[in-house]
Amino acid sequence: MGRFYFCLRAGDELIRDDEGVDLPDFSAAQREATLAARELLAEAIMSGRPKVPDALVIVDEVGRTLDAVALAAVLPEPLKT
Repeated sequence: MGRFYFCLRAGDELIRDDEGVDLPDFSAAQREATLAARELLAEAIMSGRPKVPDALVIVDEVGRTLDAVALAAVLPEPLKT
């Protein structure tokens, strides 16, 4: 079990997640990031926001970047540009 943080990257800005989530492993963190990215996109569409963050960045307990999930990558194939 580990604590994973899901930071938002928008251009050069990184918006830190100060709470994090306890998950069993890195694979679970990747699934969580994908689900969160889909939720962010859905909320942006429903609220009419023209811009969304570029990615969700997965960070471990010591602050190391483990992975980044691009929001565009979670779109269904027909919607990708």
